[in-house]
Amino acid sequence: MKRPQTRTVRQFRGAGRSVRLVLLCLVVALAAATAERVLWAQQFDDFTPVTDAVLLDPDPADWLHWRRTLDAWGHSPLDEITSDNAHQLRLTWSWALAEGRQQTTPMVYNGVMYVANPGQLVQALDAATGELLWEYRRQRAPTEDSPSGAAPNRVRPLEFAVHRNLAIYQDKIYLNTTDAHVVAIDARTGTEVWDTNIGGEAGYAFTSGSIIADGKVVSGLTSCGRYRDDTCYIVALDANTGRELWRTSTVARPGEPGGDSWGDLPVMFRAGSDAWIPGSYDPRAKTLFFGTAQAKPWPRAVRGTEGAALYTNSTLALDPSTGELKWYYQHLPGESHDMDEVFERILVDYDDRQSVFTMGKIGVLWELDRETGQFRAAHDLGYQTLVDIDPVSGKVEYRDGMIQEIGEEIHWCPSTSGFKSWRAMSYNPDTEAFYIPLTLNCETGTFGPVEKREGGGGAGPVRRTNHFHPKSPEHIGEFVAMSMRTGEVLWRHRTRTPMNTAALTTSGGLAVVGDWDRYLYVYDAKDGEILWQTRLPTAVQGFPITYEVDGKQYLAVPVGTGGASWNNLVPRELTPEKRHPLTGNGIFVFALPGVHE
Repeated sequence: MKRPQTRTVRQFRGAGRSVRLVLLCLVVALAAATAERVLWAQQFDDFTPVTDAVLLDPDPADWLHWRRTLDAWGHSPLDEITSDNAHQLRLTWSWALAEGRQQTTPMVYNGVMYVANPGQLVQALDAATGELLWEYRRQRAPTEDSPSGAAPNRVRPLEFAVHRNLAIYQDKIYLNTTDAHVVAIDARTGTEVWDTNIGGEAGYAFTSGSIIADGKVVSGLTSCGRYRDDTCYIVALDANTGRELWRTSTVARPGEPGGDSWGDLPVMFRAGSDAWIPGSYDPRAKTLFFGTAQAKPWPRAVRGTEGAALYTNSTLALDPSTGELKWYYQHLPGESHDMDEVFERILVDYDDRQSVFTMGKIGVLWELDRETGQFRAAHDLGYQTLVDIDPVSGKVEYRDGMIQEIGEEIHWCPSTSGFKSWRAMSYNPDTEAFYIPLTLNCETGTFGPVEKREGGGGAGPVRRTNHFHPKSPEHIGEFVAMSMRTGEVLWRHRTRTPMNTAALTTSGGLAVVGDWDRYLYVYDAKDGEILWQTRLPTAVQGFPITYEVDGKQYLAVPVGTGGASWNNLVPRELTPEKRHPLTGNGIFVFALPGVHE
């Protein structure tokens, strides 16, 4: 009788130990959750809403906009990391991002980093340590439309959702999605506040985020290349409610001013003019500046136009209150080779001038009067072979033989990848220079026809062969410092593979960029000396930023995969000996050792 009784006691004691172990695990888990909650609370308890005044004059420690400031300089006044100590930079923390097409810009406010991952995932991280504070994952699937205009309303994997930047205003983070929604997220909790559909059911899309102007969330649509009975738009929403306030067509319609520049084409066949890069804002003039892309299909002969095709490849100046077009300047009238002029508009005041600068795929630095849109200057890097530009009037004329015919082979520079791309240049007020990432290449191509039918269109077929540029027969990548006043090239550095990130400059005398071959470079902004470099796990890709937490300066650099010909086709064909992993999206954060620790 005793043996069964003893066995029962042992079982009871074993069960007791198991219960105590479970309780201990629960206590540890609860303590960890509590600690995590305390960390979260400490980060957001003192959250101060981001006002218009804050956006117009951000704290030097923060990076609140795609290019830090609404004038799109891509420059930071921080100067703890300098040309004297940059060689001491060390990795402080890193964070893996979701797989997919990665072209992100980290955004930092009050010690918190907000980052958009591929696939409609937003995360808030402690900017000093990399600890996760919250994450938001949108469950709706985007449509299959690409920036060139794929067939509408077909669901595609979320990893194809590109997000170049987020925006912040008051207590909300704004995410633009690949199915043309704008989503407002509580900056403190990651909770969705509102979701506004801009036109996803029609096949439109966003690949870039918004700019905030006087309480309005302003965004440019893409996937405008398909033939539909509508045009492309720049759209403004109320930042608090998500209500649409206005939308402005980026294409001149029949019967409107500029409408005859498309000939007699109906609205359905007036495709393109996507505004797929964020705009800039001049608060004194109350003017938004956006660039637009090329007409589609790309070749004139394919789309059936001989005129300018307004307002493609233009700078548009808009009233933020109404969306009214104040003025436009068309850089490449009737463009025919996929030479976008859509990229960043940088606002610079000097002497008695208020100017807007931009550079498109052909590598020409344009300067316009911000108030009137009057042409001021065009500084050609000297690599393009397509056009001649009158230095006084800015009038563009295509060179002989450069307007292609359907089915006939043509050779030109740059290729459809462009010399310049979405990898934004930076303006450094200390040196009065632009710092410009480039890829130098040319193309031999034959363009094919496109059927004119609803749902058709797109960029159009092209059979292409890529080439090194004759002025750079062994290197594709180039990083250029160019005088803002004169267009003079102050210095240049070439790399075997393309420069693959936006540029970043700082008041510490630095210029930062990364390449396709995984190298991150920190240059002396004055003379181009490489002060420090390191090699990361995959291509350095996206928009590097710098920020400060508790008096310590950090450098945050995205890496990643995905992209069009710049990132895949051109280096794969021209530099086959170079390889990088096809996965590995992430953010790497560097700082000086021992500073403020």
